Amino acid sequence: MSSPAFSLSFDLAAATKHLAAADERLARLIEETLPFQIDVADAQSPYEVLLESIAYQSISGKAAATIFGRVKALGANGRAPTPEEMLKLRKSALRKAGLSGAKVLAMKDLAKKTIEGIVPTLEQAEKLSDEELVERLVSVRGIGAWTVEMFLIFRLGRPDVLPIHDLGVKKGWSVAYGKKHMPKPKELLAFGERWRPYRTVASWYLWRAFERAGHKATNKIRPPKVRPMHKPAKPAARTIKRPRRKHS
Repeated sequence: MSSPAFSLSFDLAAATKHLAAADERLARLIEETLPFQIDVADAQSPYEVLLESIAYQSISGKAAATIFGRVKALGANGRAPTPEEMLKLRKSALRKAGLSGAKVLAMKDLAKKTIEGIVPTLEQAEKLSDEELVERLVSVRGIGAWTVEMFLIFRLGRPDVLPIHDLGVKKGWSVAYGKKHMPKPKELLAFGERWRPYRTVASWYLWRAFERAGHKATNKIRPPKVRPMHKPAKPAARTIKRPRRKHS
C-alpha cells in the first residue's frame, strides 16, 4: 500500500533551509523532530483514494477498515469496485456492507464523475495545478477541501499545501507558538504565507508538534477566539408630553 522509497518532487534540504530561515519557531521544531517523510500509496488511482476516503469519513479507523474491506469484496480481483462496477451495484448491497445512505450516494457520484473525466486519472492529476484539482474534486458529492488536501499531500506529494481546517495542524500551530487558542482558518492562512512554497513541509512539522505534545496538553487548547458582538444601545425612552387642557 505504501512506498517508503517515494522520491519527492522538490528539494527537501532547500525546503527545510527556507522554512528555518523564515520562521525561528519552525526552525527549532525542524531541529528537534525527525526528518520530513511521507509514504505515498503508489498503487492507488485518484478514484480509489477518494473512494476509500469516503468510507473513512466520520467513523473510527477500525470500523472504516472493516466496512471498506466489504466494499472491496464487491469488486473484481480483490480491488475496490471500478467506477463501472460501482454504478451497477445495488444500493442495498452497499448499505449491507455498512455504508450510510449518504456515503452510497457519494461513491456513486464519484464513479459517475470519474467516468465523465471530471475526476482525473493519476497521469492527468500530476499535470493539473492544486487549484484545478481542488475545483474538480470538491464537485464530487461528499468530498470537501480537506479530503482533496490530503490527496494532494499524501498521494501526489505536492510541496505547497496548507490544510487550514485540519485539527492537528491548527493545534500543532498553537503548541509550536505557545498559544492557548487555535487559530482561525484565515489567520492560519495569513500566517502561513511565510512558509511558501513549502507549506506542506511546515504542515507536516505542525502535525509532529501536535503528536509530541500529547492529548493531555492538546485537549486544553481552546477553540479560536470569537469577538463578542456588541448590541446597539437601546435609544432612551422618550417621554411624551401631553398638551395642557385649557379650562374655560
